[in-house]
Amino acid sequence: MNKVFLILSLLMGVVVLASNYLVQFPINYYGLQEILTYGAFSYPIAFLITDLANRSFGKIIARKIVYIGFVIGIFFTLIFSTNFEDLISIRIAIGSGTAFMVAQLLDVQIFDKLRQKKWFIAPLASSFVGSIVDTFLFFSISFYGTGVPWVTLSLGDLAVKILVALIMLVPFRMMLGILKPA
Repeated sequence: MNKVFLILSLLMGVVVLASNYLVQFPINYYGLQEILTYGAFSYPIAFLITDLANRSFGKIIARKIVYIGFVIGIFFTLIFSTNFEDLISIRIAIGSGTAFMVAQLLDVQIFDKLRQKKWFIAPLASSFVGSIVDTFLFFSISFYGTGVPWVTLSLGDLAVKILVALIMLVPFRMMLGILKPA
């Protein structure tokens, strides 16, 4: 378990760092710049990691992976992707950290409550609720009152997160055969 725990923790940190960096870049194709950033595609992987940890090791270990991933991700975000002279960059770091912790810990609790249902119910429900909470916390903290179209960005972001959460059911199911349920 120690090797898998370490891998999942490091992956969580990488997902946080990548998402915090990518959210700064709108998708400038097909008129999507007002409704979507690249961060929407990487962040849902955090829910996959949390849900795999929860299914395989239980909610206590899943929470530890969230905490470790948070520390790793925020540490590297502060070093590589935060411009301390830019208020929006600082707000992105604060919004990201707040939204990540609330949404991931909520995901752990919801998944744990639903873990005895059919295999897809817990990851889908917990990722769906976690994505809603994460999206609106992040965008409102990061961009409220800045002139950035945060409401439309958050709606586009949420739509992609829900789509990616559905797609993440495939690797989740495949990984269930490798990782033993708790």
